[in-house]
Amino acid sequence: MKNYLKELGPGILVSAAFIGPGTVTSCTLAGVNFGYSLLWALLLSVFSCIVLQEMAARLGIISQKGLSDNIRDELKKPVWRFLALALIFSAIVVGNAAYEAGNITGAVLGLQAVFGEQQLRVFQFEVNIWSITVGAIAFAILWIGNYKVLEKVFIALVMVMSLAFIVTAIVVKPDISKILNGFIPNHLSTGILGVIALVGTTVVPYNLFLHASLVSEKWKEKKFLKTAKIELVIAIVLGGVVSMAILICAAAAGLDNVNNAVDLAEALKPVFGEFASWFMAIGLLAAGITSSITAPLAAAYVVKGCMGWNASLKSVKFKAVWAFVLILGVFCSSLKIQPIQLIQFAQIANGILLPVIAVFLFWVVNRASVLGNYKNSLLQNILGAVVIAIAIFLGGKSIYTVL
Repeated sequence: MKNYLKELGPGILVSAAFIGPGTVTSCTLAGVNFGYSLLWALLLSVFSCIVLQEMAARLGIISQKGLSDNIRDELKKPVWRFLALALIFSAIVVGNAAYEAGNITGAVLGLQAVFGEQQLRVFQFEVNIWSITVGAIAFAILWIGNYKVLEKVFIALVMVMSLAFIVTAIVVKPDISKILNGFIPNHLSTGILGVIALVGTTVVPYNLFLHASLVSEKWKEKKFLKTAKIELVIAIVLGGVVSMAILICAAAAGLDNVNNAVDLAEALKPVFGEFASWFMAIGLLAAGITSSITAPLAAAYVVKGCMGWNASLKSVKFKAVWAFVLILGVFCSSLKIQPIQLIQFAQIANGILLPVIAVFLFWVVNRASVLGNYKNSLLQNILGAVVIAIAIFLGGKSIYTVL
């Protein structure tokens, strides 16, 4: 067990990346609006996430390159390479910059739920001090440029976040029979937008790039492939359990007019006292900080691969990319700017990108020239085809919803 704990890292970062403020809010709204009935959608999202992330991890360890590096190398025709890299660059870098404001704002909401709102007037603008604080924490962690330090920070934050949400779900004393019934799909058309939101916040395109790069940083030999798979499954299942705990908490409370996790925490006070409110706030803070670190980090890895840089975590070029994404997020969050057009573009681009990246990932992990004997088995191909079909459906619905 001691040796296994030492190998924790990339999978934990992946689960931390998808459990951000968006996931917390989506799970809360799903619980409030549909009760326990969408638990099956979270189970589906965990399954889909494991299938795709396993392929990304295997690609990273065997090829010792990130996903964007492999795309650049395997697409031989300049036109196709340019189109693919342009789509990836725009969706991940611009998209993550747009969503970064939401990640930081989520962490700020957690702080405000406990300490209240703190504003600083600068000329004619009111700046949120908590946004700058969260941004400074994320900047300091990323600036260190040490992968082992990054791992330890994320493991600690994920454990805090998991404990906070799971304990909160236990405190509300949910109905076990209703929970079990929630894993059986019923009335699919009723909560289709909720299903899209839940799966879409778990199966995240940038996580495929982040994971492939992280495992190549951590493990340099093929013998660690089994360790990576075990660690990945445990981490994503843990992330799924946390998401389910949030949904269960919201469903068990039996509340109306709840728009986000902070509203849920406030609404729980009369029934459960300060205990549930504090745990919800701490969980939201941890979720916001982890996502505000992973989004800029993933963007930097994508640019590194697209541009063909031979850059490390400590290189100036690598730091410049994540710093741009992070600073833009802090700016938008602190001034309460809502980059609606950027977010809409990111949603459309990600809706297109997820099935495209899933298809490319499926193609490249079947190539003996890349993975040799570690290419996909028949079972992995069947599972991959099912997940890609889901990704195409969700991508289409996501684009349709935005437009």
